[in-house]
Amino acid sequence: MSHPNRSYDAIVVGARCAGSPTAMLLARKGYRVLLVDRATFPSDTISTHVVHPMAAAALERWGLLERLVATGAPPIDTYAFDFGPFTIEGAPGTGAFPVGYCPRRTVLDKLLLDAAAEAGAEIREGFTVDEVLVDDGRVVGIRGSGKSRETVSQYGRVVIGAEGRNSIVAQTARAERYNERPPLLAIYYAYWSGLPMRGRFETYIRPQRGFAAADTNDGLTVIVGGFPLAEFQDGIKRDIEGNFDKLIELAPDFAARVRGARRETRFSGAVTPNFFCKPFGPGWALVGDAGYLKDPITAQGILDAFRDAERCASAVDESLSGRRDFDAAMGDYQRDRDSAALPMYDFTCMLAAMEPPPPELQRLLGAIHGHQDAMDAFVRVNAGTMSPAEFFAPQHVQSLLTRCSTTAPTPGRAE
Repeated sequence: MSHPNRSYDAIVVGARCAGSPTAMLLARKGYRVLLVDRATFPSDTISTHVVHPMAAAALERWGLLERLVATGAPPIDTYAFDFGPFTIEGAPGTGAFPVGYCPRRTVLDKLLLDAAAEAGAEIREGFTVDEVLVDDGRVVGIRGSGKSRETVSQYGRVVIGAEGRNSIVAQTARAERYNERPPLLAIYYAYWSGLPMRGRFETYIRPQRGFAAADTNDGLTVIVGGFPLAEFQDGIKRDIEGNFDKLIELAPDFAARVRGARRETRFSGAVTPNFFCKPFGPGWALVGDAGYLKDPITAQGILDAFRDAERCASAVDESLSGRRDFDAAMGDYQRDRDSAALPMYDFTCMLAAMEPPPPELQRLLGAIHGHQDAMDAFVRVNAGTMSPAEFFAPQHVQSLLTRCSTTAPTPGRAE
C-alpha cells in the first residue's frame, strides 16, 4: 500500500509546550503542518508552570516574549532556596535574559497554539487520535475524530508525538526507553490569592519534604509541594489538604504569610516517572515529555519542551528538504538532546530522592552561602541556565571553595 498524495509534510500530535512550537517552527519554514490535540484551548494541564530565563530566551527568538509579558505574568528576578539554617538566593538568568516567569498553562499554551496557527499550521482542537497508521513498518499518518465524531485518516511524511508520557505515537512505534528510574515524588499544587512573592521564586527544602511558590497570572500565587512516593501511597494521599498544611508549616515565616492568604482552587497533582525514549524512527519523531521525562522538582519541563521543539524542527527540516538523511539528522537530534539533558536528569533525580545532601554538597552549599557570585551560579544550575556538569566539575567546585574561603560574604543579600 502506498500513499502518493499525503496531505501534510508533518503531523504533530499534541499542541502544548512541545507540540505547538514544533508545528510553528516547521510551518514558518514553509512546510504544510497539521497540529491536533484532544483538548480545546484555553485549557489547563498538570504543570510546574515555570518558564526559566532560557525558556524566555526561546520565546524571544520566536517573537513571542512580549505576548507573554502582556498577559500579566509577573517577572521573576530572584530564585531563593531555603535550607532551614540558611538561604541561598540569586539571579537565575543572564544579562540578556535575567528573569523567568510562571504563567498559567491556560495562558501559555493558548499563546503558543495561536502562534502556530499564525505561522500557517492547520489546527484541529478537540481531535482524538485513535490510531497511528503504519505501513510496512513505517508510520504514515493518523486516524481519529474531531467534534463531528466523523473518523478521518490523515497522512504525513513524518508524524511527531508531542502528547506527553502516554504518547500514542511512542506506544505505536514501540519507542525504546532507557535510563529509566522509578517515580520518586508525588507533586501537588494549588493557587492562592493575597500571597504576593514580589519577583521571587522561593523553594523550601526540609527533611523528606519540599515546596516552592511563585506568582502567576491574575494576581494568584502557585504553591507546589512534594512528598516522597512511599509516604504518599501509605497515607498522605488520603488527606492532601491536611498534609499540605503540615508541609507549609515546616517554614513558619512562610506559613504565617499563607495564613493571611486565601486558597482559590482545589489541589492538582501527579506522580511522574523518569525515562528517556529513542525519539525517532521510520516516519516518526518525539518531542517534549513524550520522549524524555523527569521528576518536576527542578521545573525543567517547559524549558526542555522548547529546546526539543527547536532541535526536532531543525532536524526534520534537514530531512524533509533533502539536505540530510532522516536517520542522520534525527540521530544528531537524539545525541544533542541526551548530552544536554543527562546532567540535569541526574541532578533532578538526586533532588527528588529527598535524601540529605551528601557531605561534599553540604560543604559546598555552606561555603557559597553569602557569596553572591557563587550563589548566582548555584541558582542558575537550578534554573537550567548553567549545566550541573559545569557547576559540579571538580575544578569549578574547588575554585568556589577556594574563592569563598578567602573572600568575605556579600553584605545585604543573603539571609
